[in-house]
Amino acid sequence: MENTVEAIATNNLLLIFAAIAITGIVLGKVSEIIKVPDVILYLIAGIIIGPAVLNLISIESFPIENNLILTFGSAFILYEGGREINLKVLNKVKISVGMLATIGVIISAGVVGIFAGKIFGLPIMTALLLGAVIASTDPAALIPVFKQVTIKDKIKQTVVSESAFNDAVGAILVSTLLGVVTSGQLSIAKSLEELVISTVVGISVGVAMGYIFSVLISDKKWGIFHSYAPIMSILKVALAYEVAVLLHGSGYMAVFIAGLIAGNKKLFGLWVPEYDFHSEHCFRDSVGSLCRMAIFVVLGTQVNLAALSKYWAPALAVVLVLMFIARPLVVLVSTSFDKSAKWSFKDKLFMMWVRETGVIPAALSGIIVSMKIPGYEIISSVVFMTILVTLIVQASTTKLVAKKLGVLEEGQEAKIKSVA
Repeated sequence: MENTVEAIATNNLLLIFAAIAITGIVLGKVSEIIKVPDVILYLIAGIIIGPAVLNLISIESFPIENNLILTFGSAFILYEGGREINLKVLNKVKISVGMLATIGVIISAGVVGIFAGKIFGLPIMTALLLGAVIASTDPAALIPVFKQVTIKDKIKQTVVSESAFNDAVGAILVSTLLGVVTSGQLSIAKSLEELVISTVVGISVGVAMGYIFSVLISDKKWGIFHSYAPIMSILKVALAYEVAVLLHGSGYMAVFIAGLIAGNKKLFGLWVPEYDFHSEHCFRDSVGSLCRMAIFVVLGTQVNLAALSKYWAPALAVVLVLMFIARPLVVLVSTSFDKSAKWSFKDKLFMMWVRETGVIPAALSGIIVSMKIPGYEIISSVVFMTILVTLIVQASTTKLVAKKLGVLEEGQEAKIKSVA
């Protein structure tokens, strides 16, 4: 019985869960002591326990477990990010968010692609594909950092919303360029159609799921499941993602919008009884922590040190182009159209610095690797170099940069001064 395929898969999942939980708990405590974002330690730990070093866990041997962790983990973290967005604040920066999540992705992919083509000597379409893979920012990386560093609401909600919306644009751009690389045919009309369908379906499903579940756990007549609020939060994420995907929409956009509705339910006159609200909050906090641990440990186990050692120098050059040329250009262009947001130069500088890469680019890279597209080893190396550098360099310096630029919340600035 214990040797059946199902039993082995179950044991593998339990083993991975135990390893990730132990690693995450210990390193979470270490991160508090040494004042370093926990996601960086999780990523390094994943590299150490993965095939690259100790080979204690090889996620590639467990593709189902790997997909479950990355898909649900990303979805839940994105849902949590949506809950923290204030619709009134988002409405003030909607033009900036829209530009960053659309035109910004295209500019980033184009700039990085052109430079990558020159640096690696890749065909232009393959180079643009590489640029598209790392063009989107990652909420799974950003949201945990912003939980530890209290940034001004307007900036935080712009950057988090951008990371939620640009995933769909980035994924569709990658899909379009993959089609060109494999078949040599480009269909702009089809790509635009996919983007519109993905966005509209994702937003529609998210609004429906967010509102229905908020009603069911409220103190209103239909709120008959408020005592099950913690479980309903898990169900909401799973259903929003799956229903959107079944209808050819963006699952990640759906869970973000569902979180947005749930976090702003008071605008709809919906309240959750106090005891149930607190139990749900504590439960979501614990699940979110576990998802964060799991995602970055798993990403660490997927780092191919052999390929990185071969391409590290040109890959690093591409990452520097992304950080210091593409991202500043994206922010300058995108914010220039939004006069009503009244962005200061320091606000823009901070947004230029905060653009961590994580789960979505890693997943897109995994698709390309599995297809063995010409140049896939280079693309994979650049993706993980981008993840490593943006997390280790940018995430760890977020608080310092925010303090220098004066974009911390006033209470946080006072706290830092008192500690200093």
